[in-house]
Amino acid sequence: MTTQEFIAAALLEDVGSGDYSTLASIPAGAKGKAVLKIKENGILAGMQVTQDIFHHLEGDAKFTLYKKDGDPVSNGETAFTVEASVHTILKAERLVLNCMQRMSGIATLTNRYVDKIKDYKTRILDTRKTTPLFREFEKQAVRIGGGYNLRMGLYDMIMLKDNHIDFCGGIELAIQKTNEYLAANNLDLKIEVETRNLDDVRRVLETGNVYRIMLDNYSPELLEEAIEMIGGRYETEASGGITLDNIISYARTGVDYVSCGAITNQAVSMDLSLKAQLA
Repeated sequence: MTTQEFIAAALLEDVGSGDYSTLASIPAGAKGKAVLKIKENGILAGMQVTQDIFHHLEGDAKFTLYKKDGDPVSNGETAFTVEASVHTILKAERLVLNCMQRMSGIATLTNRYVDKIKDYKTRILDTRKTTPLFREFEKQAVRIGGGYNLRMGLYDMIMLKDNHIDFCGGIELAIQKTNEYLAANNLDLKIEVETRNLDDVRRVLETGNVYRIMLDNYSPELLEEAIEMIGGRYETEASGGITLDNIISYARTGVDYVSCGAITNQAVSMDLSLKAQLA
């Protein structure tokens, strides 16, 4: 789904047959100005999609930008002002706020994780635990907050998780069949394999032909042992039960990545408001 397709669908959902509150009370030709006010501290995200939303409705909507994506912001600051038809401003208001509040909340939480382990080589990855049809923007917010995207969907990377392995009949067979499929279909995709214990790690190492090993629900102590076994032959990723409270103990192991579903599915939207600015 492109940005324009998303905006059109989201506006159709909200506006439907008409914004009757605005149609009933505001003359069609009225021009206005609104200001985006920041009401709590955090990392700002969503400035580009906001401009896209307004310009979708009114191509010559005029912005004055005071902040950009990724800026640390504080309560009381202004992100931008927009000048456009009042009808445009009121139609766009809720969609703009929904996008910016959600994205800023994700960027802010991601940045907290990133900052927590800034003294280690480990990097923060997101997951597919995202809002349906809003994934592109949520993953953009992760990048704005300093994190990295693991994959966009099921199509751009191979992830052999526990259910794939169990349904297929084991780690070795899953890796073998996947490599055969990629070769037969001329697909150049990286393969990551989930492991649940050190025996799984050993089996992956004996089989080879993968790019990254996921170490799922390992304690920091067991993770350190697994990373020593892998010995740098493959990238490593820790996942499962990793929080702000314990992430440093995982980063200390030297794992390459930590994936955290929490940065998208537990982020709290930032408090923002779009207010009419009268002369």
